[in-house]
Amino acid sequence: MLPIGPLMIEHRLIERMIKVMKHELLRAEAQQKINPRFIETATDFIRAYADRCHHGKEEDILFRELKKKKVAAEHQTIMEELLEEHERGRQVTARLVEANSRYVKGDERALSEIFECIRTLTGFYPKHIEKEDKNFFLPIMGYFSKEEKEAMLVEGYRFDADLLHEEYQKIVKEVERGLPLKP
Repeated sequence: MLPIGPLMIEHRLIERMIKVMKHELLRAEAQQKINPRFIETATDFIRAYADRCHHGKEEDILFRELKKKKVAAEHQTIMEELLEEHERGRQVTARLVEANSRYVKGDERALSEIFECIRTLTGFYPKHIEKEDKNFFLPIMGYFSKEEKEAMLVEGYRFDADLLHEEYQKIVKEVERGLPLKP
């Protein structure tokens, strides 16, 4: 099994969330209001799953190992583009979180920024995923031996396990401090 298998499976889940976000955007634009809880859920998914888990494995494992190789200029360029895209996604998601916070506090002007951020993210992710799936993941696997692929796969599983433990440690610390949990 290639270490990209889990990454491509993660892409399918991200695509499902993007589809829901597109649907919610259409509904919200028609009604000129949005469910702030949906935005909290969507941004949590993007931050925790799409970025921290998925992009984290790409950046902290796959790209790290690829940087040790002599790669074709084309693949180097794509990797740099992907890193820039990850950062742009983080920035737009942060703007969406901030706009949603303003909207919850009664700032109706934040609604247009929420819509813009959702449009940006739902436009960004399908193109980003396609670039990775079709132009990057498969070609770069040729740079790695079977053993290196297996080692990255194992490290990816550990990465996921560590994230799970980290998340629940955070929840317990919040409860211990008496902080309210998200509804």
